[in-house]
Amino acid sequence: MKPYNKNLKQASRDLRNNLTDAEKLLWSRLRNKQILGLQFYRQKPILNYIVDFYCPAANLVIECDGSQHFTDGGLEADRVRDKASAQLGLKVLRFDNRQVMGQIDDVANVIYKYCLNELPKESP
Repeated sequence: MKPYNKNLKQASRDLRNNLTDAEKLLWSRLRNKQILGLQFYRQKPILNYIVDFYCPAANLVIECDGSQHFTDGGLEADRVRDKASAQLGLKVLRFDNRQVMGQIDDVANVIYKYCLNELPKESP
C-alpha cells in the first residue's frame, strides 16, 4: 500500500464532490473497472498530495491538468510531485483538460495501452 496521509481525507472527499468537467468525463471512462477490469480511485491521497486518479494494480497515477499547471510555478510543483511519485514506483500520466474534453477516446486508449503493458503477463 502506498503512503496515505489521513490528514488529507476530508480534502480528498471535498475534491471528489467537486470534480472538474474534465475529471468527470475521464472518471466516466475509468469507473466500474472499464479498463481491463482494473480498479481506479479518484482524488486519492498519496504522500502529501491528492492525485486525480490512481490504479494500484498498474502503479499508475493520472492527472488532469488545468491552466495553473502550465505556469512556471505549476510546472515546477508537478516536477517535484512526479519525482516523489516515481520514487514510490508510480508512473504519472498527465493530460491537459482540453485534451480530455476534446479527445477522450485517445486519452482512454493511452491509459488502456499503458495498463496492458504494466499488468503481469500470463504464461501459456
